[in-house]
Amino acid sequence: MDGQVQLAQVTRNGWVESVHAGHAVLVDPDGTVIQSWGRPEDPVLPRSSNKPLQAAGMVGAGLDLEGEQLAIASASHSGESFHLDTVRAILAGGGLTEADLANTPALPYAPAAQIAWIRAGGGPTSLTQNCSGKHAAMLRTALALGAPLGEYLDPEHPVQRATAAGIERLSGERIVATGVDGCGAPVAAISLVGLARAFSRMALAGVGTPEGRVARAMAAHPAHVGGTDRDVTLFMAALPGAIAKDGAESVHAFALPDGHAGALKVADGSERARAAVAVALLRHLGVDPTVLAVSGPAPILGGGLPVGSVDAVF
Repeated sequence: MDGQVQLAQVTRNGWVESVHAGHAVLVDPDGTVIQSWGRPEDPVLPRSSNKPLQAAGMVGAGLDLEGEQLAIASASHSGESFHLDTVRAILAGGGLTEADLANTPALPYAPAAQIAWIRAGGGPTSLTQNCSGKHAAMLRTALALGAPLGEYLDPEHPVQRATAAGIERLSGERIVATGVDGCGAPVAAISLVGLARAFSRMALAGVGTPEGRVARAMAAHPAHVGGTDRDVTLFMAALPGAIAKDGAESVHAFALPDGHAGALKVADGSERARAAVAVALLRHLGVDPTVLAVSGPAPILGGGLPVGSVDAVF
């Protein structure tokens, strides 16, 4: 990734131990770039940060979910019991079962949920994998379109054409490349500028629009978008009307209720730098410090005690 700039550093007992570079951008409610770092106009793979855009595309194609079920369609959930129950309800609403899910089997994402699942005798399943909400929604969209269920992950399937249309419409960009995400679904490449603009448009969208329905579901049910202790969940819960979504390999996008938005990509994929950079972007927009305090990065530990921190430096 050319043109990256240093975004964050890790200190331990006053010593700079590591640095993380990448790209970031902030946009105003009309999509104008306020400030940028690195080359956010270059395409990246936003990974799960694309999910709200994909969900809006599915709603536009006939997906009829609301509330927690629509929120988890945009989620990388932690695999807690309420997440699994919500995914089961989406499937049952279409006469489907867990066997219809084609996402890669995995254990629950959150450590506590993973331990509880294993203690109960469970192993990796498609239900407990963090993208199962999106996949259940894709199956329901296929039903709404009268399309085959078995091939729903094919990039040329009507469901995937609908998700791609949502990404392109909201970002204002053409998808420049398509890969395979960790869950097996297609992942589309767009720029961070386009991603930030998409989140802004979702936050400002009308109540009855597909993107407005998704944004309101996320904001109303933040725990279904992430999980009990996840930073995106804590941020949305602390700032009503805001939306945020993390993505693998350290991507993050958010929008405030007034339409200001941002997106970032840490070039080395370090998850620990993501929250620090997101908080710094929000600070640039003047977000209340009490909101930032709940959604920042964890401290660096030594002997089980805090001895350092991850801090944005741009």
